[in-house]
Amino acid sequence: MPAQIATATPVANAALLGLGVYRPRRVVPNAEIVDRIDSSDEWIRTRSGITARHWASDDETIVSMSVAAARDALSAAGIAADQVDAVVLATSSQMVLGPSAGAVVATELGMHDTAAYDVSAGCAGFCYALGNAAALVRAGQARHVLVIGVERLSDLLDTSDRTCAFIFADGAGAAVVGPSDVEGIGPVAWGSDGAQTAAIKQDKDFMAYFAEVADRGADAERPYIRMNGQAVFRWAVTFLEKACRDALERSGVTVDDLDAFVPHQANSRITDALVRALGVPDSVAVARDIVEAGNTSAASIPMAMEQLLRSGDAKAGDTALLIGFGAGLAYAGQVVTLPPIA
Repeated sequence: MPAQIATATPVANAALLGLGVYRPRRVVPNAEIVDRIDSSDEWIRTRSGITARHWASDDETIVSMSVAAARDALSAAGIAADQVDAVVLATSSQMVLGPSAGAVVATELGMHDTAAYDVSAGCAGFCYALGNAAALVRAGQARHVLVIGVERLSDLLDTSDRTCAFIFADGAGAAVVGPSDVEGIGPVAWGSDGAQTAAIKQDKDFMAYFAEVADRGADAERPYIRMNGQAVFRWAVTFLEKACRDALERSGVTVDDLDAFVPHQANSRITDALVRALGVPDSVAVARDIVEAGNTSAASIPMAMEQLLRSGDAKAGDTALLIGFGAGLAYAGQVVTLPPIA
């Protein structure tokens, strides 16, 4: 007979135990951007809802911002770093292919021999990582998982690009996921459509850039992030209602059961369209962190959750629908119980 392979001992429920964020020191108002993109404050506010964003300084790296957010999340959860069994870090702006940012962050937090890996799912990254973390906890593969969404998108911006320069920003958010007496993270509803990669993408791969450098030297243009805003908007307002309803149905709740709605902070017009399409009641707190934080991609969801909690518009224990969406095109969402903040 073949050897009998043991399995890990599963647990029934997982939940968000604590939340922390890091917002870079430098605040960049619209007035600082408009001349370079031949625009106006009114145009940016009307198109996106954004009045300002945070751009990281040289010392505010993917790793350092992640560590700062993670420390607050651990403090809010009452969990020590050595109690974390895995780190799942979502980002699309780590400027090296290896090592993983997650592994470096784990070491910076004082963890030893801790599983760590990165997830690249664009603006849906945090919800993808959260789905991974909840599954690890329920399967008994980890008792506590640190989930991080972090971006330095200012590194990828062409500051003269009228379609992107005012949208993207920097920051980090982290959450601790662990076992719970009651369910606190619903089943993830997720998917992707690789046929629409052109909607948001890096405009050239690094091999093409290296070839251009060899040919043109200092005249070579580095890669930048580019976006077809109209294509993203059409996809978001026509498809994401179904994705949101799928997440609600899988969790066994209705929109009327929600206390908060936390969509990816891509554009205020997309948020407004989803609120109307879903029939979100007026009593539900809707995240609007984009106004002062811009679009922080994988960091967007945890930062928006923190803003709702910090402002008092929502509180720990409330039921919230999260939905992340963006480059891929990809989406992921789940219903969660909001955690405490530090």
